[in-house]
Amino acid sequence: MKKVSMLVFAVLVLSASHTRAQGFHLGIKGGTNLSEINSRSFNNGFQWGFSAGAFTELNFTSKWGLQPELLFSQTNTQTANNFNDIYLNGINSQNVSLNYMNIPVLLSWKPIPLLSIQLGPQFGILMNTSETITTNGSNAFKSGDFSVVGGAQVNLGGFIAGARYVSGVTDINNVTSADTWKNESFQLYIGLRIF
Repeated sequence: MKKVSMLVFAVLVLSASHTRAQGFHLGIKGGTNLSEINSRSFNNGFQWGFSAGAFTELNFTSKWGLQPELLFSQTNTQTANNFNDIYLNGINSQNVSLNYMNIPVLLSWKPIPLLSIQLGPQFGILMNTSETITTNGSNAFKSGDFSVVGGAQVNLGGFIAGARYVSGVTDINNVTSADTWKNESFQLYIGLRIF
């Protein structure tokens, strides 16, 4: 985790010196997630979580740029009533919170200065889970996640507000191949450009 954080920091510092003339902004943001694990092993339905972190805007032109971010994000879910039928050592109806350090790197297009359309990959590192979902205590979730992110952001001077959809590409099931587990979420956020 330290290596990833240092790499992100180094890229941001180097990019800042290169893009200063074209536009570099640093800010903080926070919001809410409606998330689920898309799988027959977990209850269907989105549950509330939160996200918070920092972002940078690296504007190459007045219309195009990149928006890398470093976000702490929470996914809440519950195992299905038949979880033990699918996984021998599984615990039925267990509430679970997955805490990720997510690194989205989004291409940003501004058709007008007020609006940014964003699309790109997101890399997630599982920091911890709140509960075990197996009776033998094994780690049921993979440590990494890869997703695709798309959304829109409103730019109001130093303030931003936006909505996103995040679709997991990676199967995060670390137990067996009996079922695939993929993160899925909708995010709403607000933020402030510091400079």
